[in-house]
Amino acid sequence: MADAPKLEWEEGNVPFSSQFNDTYFSRAGGRDETSYVFLAGNKLTERFLGTEAFVIGELGFGTGLNFFVTLDAWLKTPHEHRCPLTFISYELYPLSAQDMQQALKSWPEFQPYLDDLLTCWPPKDGWNSYDVQGVTLKLAVGDANDLLPTCAESVDAWYLDGFNPSQNKALWEHALMEAVFCKTKQGGSFATYTAAGWVRRNLQDVGFTVRRLKGFGRKREMLVGTRD
Repeated sequence: MADAPKLEWEEGNVPFSSQFNDTYFSRAGGRDETSYVFLAGNKLTERFLGTEAFVIGELGFGTGLNFFVTLDAWLKTPHEHRCPLTFISYELYPLSAQDMQQALKSWPEFQPYLDDLLTCWPPKDGWNSYDVQGVTLKLAVGDANDLLPTCAESVDAWYLDGFNPSQNKALWEHALMEAVFCKTKQGGSFATYTAAGWVRRNLQDVGFTVRRLKGFGRKREMLVGTRD
């Protein structure tokens, strides 16, 4: 059974990991951060349209906020143009149902989605599959270095959302970025809130074309890239 995360709570129900010395989402607004960094960074609004199927990969499921923001955006896509969506996420320390409820209190609009997911919670170690409002969520519980190579799907867009690279180097190191690249479709993309130089170099070294963009909130820069 996966270990429980070491959580503290900041004002506004913002969860803080004492293990990784970082918050699970931005104090400036978690939903807005997800929309800016991951949805806009990967240009998902237009990419959801007119494709036969779409696969998103994520390093760090955390509170599930990225998944729920993405699910909400997908549900708002006109039904006749909406592509089937699979969301694959990797998490070493899954939150309890109670902690997820508390972390997402600021977004009551996501409660129906959360209720759907929590009917089958907690996840087991290894691969778990859920249907949440018509989206297939595949949650891999354990070390992403071990589990990512066992994933059968190729990914259209990545959310690289581990804790701060200075505190959680394992989710940003060269070998894992190489595995991410190998699982990315030609023309696929990634987005991440971080612009750390060594992370950027790792992403470039494995084959991604990387660009810096203006970061969210007080962050000066973020990174996006493609497999050309």
